Amino acid sequence: MDKKYIQDRSFKGTDFLNNELIKGDYENCTFNNCFFSNFDLSGTDFIDCEFNNCDLSMAKTINTAFRNVKFTDCKLLGLHFDDCNKFLFAVNFKTCQLNLSSFYKQILKNIKFVDCQLNEVDFTEANLSGSKFENCDLSAAIFTNTILEKVDFKTSYNFSINPENNRIRKAKFSLSGVVGLLDKYNIEIEGI
Repeated sequence: MDKKYIQDRSFKGTDFLNNELIKGDYENCTFNNCFFSNFDLSGTDFIDCEFNNCDLSMAKTINTAFRNVKFTDCKLLGLHFDDCNKFLFAVNFKTCQLNLSSFYKQILKNIKFVDCQLNEVDFTEANLSGSKFENCDLSAAIFTNTILEKVDFKTSYNFSINPENNRIRKAKFSLSGVVGLLDKYNIEIEGI
């Protein structure tokens, strides 16, 4: 069965649990106020698409392609980006909730997270080189064997990163953020 090709379409206020999304390639499409929660997006390709104020929480993403996709004001709770198609994977997030999501072993070079909640997100063995976390809450986010070279954490908070278990060469931190690099030592730092 050939995949459908959908280009330059705008979807508004659609609940895809009740209105089936056609499996196919979506290029230069915009999704506004759409509901994909628990929906099976497996095998669907999104190229140069935008998702605005959408709920994709717990959606299935096995072999889903996100190529140059922007998410703004979206709920992406528990999403497994590690199941996505890794070829040309490129996403950016602004004012999104990504709590409990996973980017395990995903290549995320130069990605931007702006004003996002990233509580308990798994970045284990991911490559985040050159990425930027701008004003993000990283409470209980997992960084283990993660490549964080040249990553900008200057305005983010609540992170705990073990420099011995991650590559952090030339990463950027604020003075108050340095505390998140010393958590493993269980020491008290005053005056910050």
